[in-house]
Amino acid sequence: MTTTTVNRVALIGAGSVGSSYAFAMLNQAIAEEFVIIDLNEDKAMGDAMDLNHGKVFAPNPTKTWYGNYTDCKDADIVVICAGANQKPGETRLDLVKKNMTIFKGIVTDVMDSGFDGIFLVATNPVDILTYATWKFSGLPKERVIGSGTILDSGRFRFLLGEYFDVDPGNIHANIIGEHGDTELPVWSHATVGGVPINDMIERDPQYKVEDLDEIFTNVRDAAYQIIEKKGATYYGIAMGMVRITKAILHNENSILTVSAYLNGEYGTEDVYIGVPAVINRNGIRNVMEVKLNEKEQEQFDHSAKVLKNILAQNFD
Repeated sequence: MTTTTVNRVALIGAGSVGSSYAFAMLNQAIAEEFVIIDLNEDKAMGDAMDLNHGKVFAPNPTKTWYGNYTDCKDADIVVICAGANQKPGETRLDLVKKNMTIFKGIVTDVMDSGFDGIFLVATNPVDILTYATWKFSGLPKERVIGSGTILDSGRFRFLLGEYFDVDPGNIHANIIGEHGDTELPVWSHATVGGVPINDMIERDPQYKVEDLDEIFTNVRDAAYQIIEKKGATYYGIAMGMVRITKAILHNENSILTVSAYLNGEYGTEDVYIGVPAVINRNGIRNVMEVKLNEKEQEQFDHSAKVLKNILAQNFD
């Protein structure tokens, strides 16, 4: 018996992040169908042509084309990378007003197509705009996901890997909270090959708490450094978005630090914020509630409060 069911991903926004995501998606052959939607139709058309010309070099051929919102009807995932970019000197929260208006139009058009899949949001400020997508779409909270702190956690693991001279894949450490200035490292559960990092600091004099503080500062401020040097960040976040997409389409039940809706977890409710969550074909299966120490809980509460204050100014 043959089946015509295929995995379709619709990308909205063919800017630097969107086109990097598309490139990574095709190179990893994550979906069978990939449609690019952008106000600038020539850019979307050019990207589709360019990607198709490299299809013979990909692991599997992905049907790729430029389209419009009607193509979202049969999409399993709609990925939103559209919106105003962060400029030098701007924080992610400075982008709220600009992008809220853009998102209302995008989400309305997607839902008008008959879409009934999962939204994946990358645009900053991602926690606020993921909440907005949930509100505008009317979809269950489990089916609206933001990239959250997946990139921050990736940066964290990379820098810790360099510091301890260990493959970052063997480091388990998360950044949680707002994807922005109030994010925090969960040192109390960070491990290298199963050994708590706090224990390593106590046992070996070559490792210092001050160094760890500097590592976190570099993680938190990485976007500012990259924007100053090249104008925008896009490769890292695009690869993180592909990782989330793969976890969804392959029904992996993988734990990733995404922007998820909290309904009492971590003592917080009615906010999207970066936390570890189990991701599968239905979206967010559940939030993993890590027991934070007193300092970490205070920092997380502050981060959530910052986001909730912004939400209060934009939603009744």
